[in-house]
Amino acid sequence: MSVFWAVILAAGKSVRLGEGTKKQFLVWKKRPLFWHSVLTFSKIPKIKGIVLVFPKELLDSLRKEVKALQEKDSIFLPIKLVGGGERRQDSSFLGICELPKECSHVLIHDAARPFVSASLIRKIIDLLENGHKAVVPGIRPKDTIRQIDKDKTITLPRENLFLVQTPQGFELSTIKRAYEQAGSIEATDDAYLVEVMGEKITLIEGEEKNLKITTKEDLKYLKEQRKKRLCIGFGYDVHRFGIGKPLKLGGVKISSDVQVIAHSDGDVLLHALVDAILGAISHGDIGDHFPDSDPSYKDMSSAVFLSEVLDMALKEGLVIEHVDITIITQTPKISPYKEKIKRNLANLLNINPAQINVKATTEEGLGFTGEKKGIKCFAQVIGYKEEIEG
Repeated sequence: MSVFWAVILAAGKSVRLGEGTKKQFLVWKKRPLFWHSVLTFSKIPKIKGIVLVFPKELLDSLRKEVKALQEKDSIFLPIKLVGGGERRQDSSFLGICELPKECSHVLIHDAARPFVSASLIRKIIDLLENGHKAVVPGIRPKDTIRQIDKDKTITLPRENLFLVQTPQGFELSTIKRAYEQAGSIEATDDAYLVEVMGEKITLIEGEEKNLKITTKEDLKYLKEQRKKRLCIGFGYDVHRFGIGKPLKLGGVKISSDVQVIAHSDGDVLLHALVDAILGAISHGDIGDHFPDSDPSYKDMSSAVFLSEVLDMALKEGLVIEHVDITIITQTPKISPYKEKIKRNLANLLNINPAQINVKATTEEGLGFTGEKKGIKCFAQVIGYKEEIEG
């Protein structure tokens, strides 16, 4: 039965990156770069353990860090640490030598490729299980490549070129033998030594996103990017007609003999809007925050409720993009007030009036609104929250 381990190389000197923190220890998404490869490999059930190859001088301090990261991210796979060598191939061989006896196959990966996907790893494992001894991913070059030969250049056919990536997967006995026979051969990747030995290399399509952080220009791929997450909230409120408070809608007084029975000022539109905003930020409903059992809210302007909820939304990072209001009542006629309501809502929400729509309709004599027993309102809020990724 095949037993797979991964060797993650994180012992490089980051010469091309320049002075400063070695690339494998750069922090991205609150984790060091090398750890992102660990997280991805740990999602593959067939990976039974990981060997991390670090600079020798940092081993002691990194043992504590790796243990803390394991506990923080609940990684239960065995993880071994080993000091690296002078060259990449030296570090790779030292990592291979640390693999347990039961290991039959190994995937060797550069920690500077933190974007590798679990699906690519699974493809490599599947081919190794089907008898392939060396599997290497890569991508086709998009640009024309010319080789310099003394005073002339030679254009190389792109269809014959392959930009090699990691992880590279091997039957363990094959890669061990390749290293033992390498002698003074200089290799920039593990597959080259297997190739020199005469073994066939299986090439597969890699991934464009499986980039390697090598130079300062590559650091842009580690910068925080913000994505917008859609947030939608729906609100509904109803008030009975009767001797009570003068009718207000969206903070606008409606000239009418109709009154509403309410604990606060009875603005059915603002109450529905407050609920819609609370829905967009997943913060319950208006009754949770402003219960009608609380005497402090008696006769209070609903604009106060809206202001407090807008503060909550601001703290949650909600940006309101659009508001859609539907007022349902048989009486009074709302059409003459729609534009004024819209402008007042724009002021209260601090958004452009073009982002607000106010509709009014009757229910043609049906239901309690049709019988002129009350008024109801629907409100929908569409917005977004900015979230950091990458």
